[in-house]
Amino acid sequence: MSSPSKSLESAWAKGGPSWLDVSVEYGEDQLAFIEGYENAAREQLAPKPKRLAHSLSVGLTAERLAAIYGVEPYLARVAGILHDWEKVLTARESIARASGLGIELGVELALVEPLLHGMIAARELPERFPELPDDVWQAIDRHTLGNAHMSPLDMVVFVADGIEPLRRPADAIKRQRKLVGKASLSDLYWECFSDGVSYVIETRRYLYPGTLSIYNDIVLERTQERGDK
Repeated sequence: MSSPSKSLESAWAKGGPSWLDVSVEYGEDQLAFIEGYENAAREQLAPKPKRLAHSLSVGLTAERLAAIYGVEPYLARVAGILHDWEKVLTARESIARASGLGIELGVELALVEPLLHGMIAARELPERFPELPDDVWQAIDRHTLGNAHMSPLDMVVFVADGIEPLRRPADAIKRQRKLVGKASLSDLYWECFSDGVSYVIETRRYLYPGTLSIYNDIVLERTQERGDK
């Protein structure tokens, strides 16, 4: 398998955004840890090579976004690598695991199964990787559903998951990629989140009520911020 960095470069080889070329330097210890997390992800996601490629790509994309927006690149890289750790579970396994962990979303878990993998990983992986801070687990927990009060790291991982270069370039994704470095991080997150809501509606899928609550909370907060200026 080619390295994730080569996958990124080949995916955006023609007309790729300049922010892909952002350089991030690490110490030897951090590089060793990153290699360890990537190897762990390779083992965990071996049955799903496309999911593995996506995860490694999200890690590198998050790293670059973090460097641009003043977030710790190392934590963003690691959170990206690990964010889809539980995607190897079947829907039935995911629901059972979430139920066993006491995850409650106010609706039948079967209705929101696609939202569960990050929440499961955020509760189970700290035991395997105790050296990582809570910030990483919160970002992984929130990377699919989002939240009205996202930390900068949360937003970086959420956005990276949506715009990483191995994703097929839908019009919304193309627009989001062009906003990197031009829009604020909160505005970029809002574009990705609201476009995601639109996609769920357009494809006539179940829209989790909590998603609508997050949407409305962000709208009200942004309206108030504009009024305060």
